[in-house]
Formats: sequence, C-alpha cells, structure tokens
Amino acid sequence: GVLAFKCFLIDPGVKEFAHVDETQLRESMPIVASLGRVLMAHAELPAPIARAVTALDPSADPRCHATWLSTRPPEAGEQAITLLTALARETGAHVHVVHVAAAGAIPILRPARAEGLTLTAETCPHYLVFRAESIPDGATRFKCAPPIRERVHQEALWAALRSGDLDMIASDHSPCPPSLKLPAEGDCLRAWGGIASLQLSLAAVWSNAPSYGATVADVARWMSERPARLVGLDARKGLIEPGRDADLVVWDPDAELTVEATALQHRHKVTPYEGMRLRGVVHETWLRGERV
Repeated sequence: GVLAFKCFLIDPGVKEFAHVDETQLRESMPIVASLGRVLMAHAELPAPIARAVTALDPSADPRCHATWLSTRPPEAGEQAITLLTALARETGAHVHVVHVAAAGAIPILRPARAEGLTLTAETCPHYLVFRAESIPDGATRFKCAPPIRERVHQEALWAALRSGDLDMIASDHSPCPPSLKLPAEGDCLRAWGGIASLQLSLAAVWSNAPSYGATVADVARWMSERPARLVGLDARKGLIEPGRDADLVVWDPDAELTVEATALQHRHKVTPYEGMRLRGVVHETWLRGERV
C-alpha cells in the first residue's frame, strides 16, 4: 500500500528521521525501482550549506530573512539534483524532487528529462506567492527550507510550470506549534522552518496564476491530475470523469477572501498569508461524493 518513499539529503531537524547520503541512496534506489515506487527527495546537500554557515558574518542580523537565505545557497539544491539525476540514470528509479525553490534547478532537470530519465519535480505555493525582498525582519512565519528566494527565482518557477519543466504544485504543509516559530525573538536562524498552507493553497496559487498566463485548467493539472498520477492513484483520482472518486470543490474563482488565522482549520494557526487578500473561494468540499 505504500505509494512513495521520502528522503532528505540534509538533516531535516527531526531526530527520528535521519538524512541519507550517496552510499545509502545507491543502496536503496534499486529497491525502490524494483517496487515500481517513487523516491521523493528533499534536494539540498550539506556541504554547500556548511560552507555558507561558516562564511556567515558574525554580525549578520538573525532577525533578517536575508541572513537565513544566505545560509541555504542555491548550489546546495543544484548539486543535490545533479546527484539524484546521476543515480536515477544508474538505477532506473523514479525520482521526484520536492519543493524546488531556485531557478538553477531547471537547467539540470530539463536535459535529464529530455534524456528519458523518470524524473519529476514540484514547487510550492509559498515560492510562487512570496519574495525574499518583501519579507520583513523578524517574520519567522515565512521561514521554510529551501528558503523563499528573490523575484528572479519566482518568475523562473512560474515559467517552468508553464513549460512543463516542473510538473506540479504541492503544499509542503509543515505545521508547528506557534512557540517553535519564536515570534517574540524573531530569530530566523533558530525558528522552526515550515509553512502550513494546505487550506490556502488553491487560493494562493489562483491569486497569482492569471498574471503568469495560467488558466484554471493549468492549476487543476498542477494541483490535482499530476499529483494523482505521481503516486499511482490516477485511475481513481485527479480528473472529473465517470467512474472516478467524486473528490470535488465548489469554488468561486472570482470571489475574494482576507486570510484570518483564526479561521484556519489547521491545528496550528501561524501563517505568512495572514491579512492577505486572496482570490478564489472554496464554498464546499466533497470527498468520494460526501460533503465534508
């Protein structure tokens, strides 16, 4: 019943879930391939990050998002994706790169896919909505890994979705108790990294999609059809057709909402979307034909 396997190429900060190295990947990926399953990989390597942390100016303000950003250079992701590409070629495993945040990933993914490797990739709503240049000091609610990067990266991600170099958009829903975000200290280096956005993902993406030439059909493909196909559920889910599960939303693409954290059904209400005006309101959600 397992649909996929997840791994981190860098310490995820959760002691029960260790990261893997090249040796362990080379051992495990042929097994994943033999099972016909997917290896989903958080693609950042430790060495470039360790060098960036060592080079960090001791006087750098930990409350500044740019300080956190400087400790997670794009090279960490680029080198990780290069490694995963080589191992996919060697083992025949299907590798799915999760939460792509940097433009430099695209020129690595494109030729590998053209070569015929089974390599897919996603980005996330927060990388498509927020920009590093606009994040205020002390706003730890924006902290995630890989970090939210500058406008040039955001525009490259939208272009990659339109061109097919990125396959889909996934929430990377990563909640935590508000205290772990260190709101009083606003320390972007020490705060928990993760954004809880599951409930807001559709509105967040749709609020920006038309300005990049994307349609409702594009969003449905990126957020429903392709994720279902990735994990082998495409016989039942991902499209509105007779015989498939009636997983539906009643949705008004033109209606707007102002995000109020207290209205979220997430257990932990911390969100960088608080106070934002988003477009596209979900009125009802149906799961297998039952309104939930």
